[in-house]
Parts: sequence; structure tokens; C-alpha cells
Amino acid sequence: MNRLLHISASPRSEASVTLTLARSFLDGVAAANPDVEIETWDLWDGTLPAFGPAAAASKMTVIAGRTPTGDEAAAWEAALAAFDRFERADTYLFSVPMWNMTVPYILKQFIDVVSQPGRLFTFDPEAGYTGLLSGKRAAVITTSAVWGPGRGPEFGANHLHDYFQGWLEWAGISEVSTFGFHPNMATADAEAALKQALVDVGEFSARFAATRQPQLT
Repeated sequence: MNRLLHISASPRSEASVTLTLARSFLDGVAAANPDVEIETWDLWDGTLPAFGPAAAASKMTVIAGRTPTGDEAAAWEAALAAFDRFERADTYLFSVPMWNMTVPYILKQFIDVVSQPGRLFTFDPEAGYTGLLSGKRAAVITTSAVWGPGRGPEFGANHLHDYFQGWLEWAGISEVSTFGFHPNMATADAEAALKQALVDVGEFSARFAATRQPQLT
């Protein structure tokens, strides 16, 4: 582990439970690996480019084997710059609160920006997709305040985990370790649950820092 990029999808700063757990995770990684370079990319900080009509057109131009020009070229360069920032790391931490049963829209925007042909994936008409980020690994911290394992459909559904895990694997990142914190935050023991989660995420961080094998919790 030489360079770890923390990709933060919560806009709630100090009020965010997701970021509280992520900071604890990063502290554990830094303690176990003093030489690791840690960078945080707050997806809400304005540096993530849009992926609108010009960018979508540029992607199709590249897939067709042509070179984008004009507005397409500018959009393509912005997307590649974002991908390069992402790709430079060898290890990732994604901190992902559940929004409306899936990922926050800013994380979906990030995925659309960096998922570019010839960078994140290749495509063959017969063999299909090949992810190009093999050899990298990721830790994922997910949180939710209403949905939780064992709760009925009146508490929502979990479309976050399968989608995001699927994207990571599609990109070629097969070593994925996941930590989920899904208490019922309306209950009186929410604070105690968070205290225990901080202990658990510290142990999760230590395992992640010590091994290259996935650890699922």
C-alpha cells in the first residue's frame, strides 16, 4: 500500500457518520503503514467535472476510433484528468452513505466520469468488457439510517451494495473489503451503536492494512 485515495460521497462534513467512520479507518491505516500517502477526494468540492452532452458525445467518438474536437475535446480532457487522479492510487477507500436506497448522485456522477474506454475498461464484441484496474484493491464503508438487514420493505431496500460492488468488479478491482453500519438511528441506542461501530471499523482497518486478502463484515 503506497498511495491510498479516499473518495468521499457524503456532503455532511463533521455531521456525517460515514465520514466519522472513514476517518477512523484512515487513522488505522496510517498507524499500520506510516509511509502510506493518503489523499481525500471530496466529491462535493467542485473538482468533479460534469458528464453532459459534450462528454457523452466524446466518449462515443473515442469508442468509434475517432478523436474528439471542440467542446467534445475539452470534455474528454476533463474526464481523463479525473480518471488520472483516480487511477494514480493503488488502494481506495470509498465512504458511501445510502441515499434513497442507492448511492448518492455525486458518486454516480464520479462513476460516469471515470468509466472511460481504454482507461477503466476495454470492450471486445466477442469477449465483452475487461476491467483495467486489476491489481488495485478497495475498502468500502457504507451507512444507512433507515434500511438495515432484517427490516421489512417499509424501511426501504438495498440497491447500493450490489450496484457498487458490481461496478468495482467490472472495473477490474476484485479485492474489495466492505464494512456496513446500518443501525436504526431513530432508536435510543444510536449513540452506543456508533461507539461500537468505531471499535469495529478500527479492527476492520487493521485487517485491511495487514493483508491483501478481502475481509467482509
